[in-house]
Amino acid sequence: MFWAVQGMAAEMTTGVLVMNQIKENKKPISMLVLNMNANFSKKAVGRITFTCKDGKLVNTAIKEAIETGEGQTIWMKSIGVDENGDVVSTFNFEWTLKAKTNK
Repeated sequence: MFWAVQGMAAEMTTGVLVMNQIKENKKPISMLVLNMNANFSKKAVGRITFTCKDGKLVNTAIKEAIETGEGQTIWMKSIGVDENGDVVSTFNFEWTLKAKTNK
């Protein structure tokens, strides 16, 4: 599987967590990927499942952004696993989060 396809799937697992937390907080928050790195540990063949378990990290950062008005930066990890349960790739995304102000 081409690396860019894996990257899109991996980013989606992190971005969906960010978007869900923004929606739950009902405050306008801007979000942007600032950096990304990846490690490919095995050839990705067949169905690859990506998982990110950094929801609590996102929640904390959004609450901090709302309370302080300052931008927050967090690194989120998404791990790709093949049908045999072997890790094929690990992606890290640096997200920036900032509460929007009415100016």
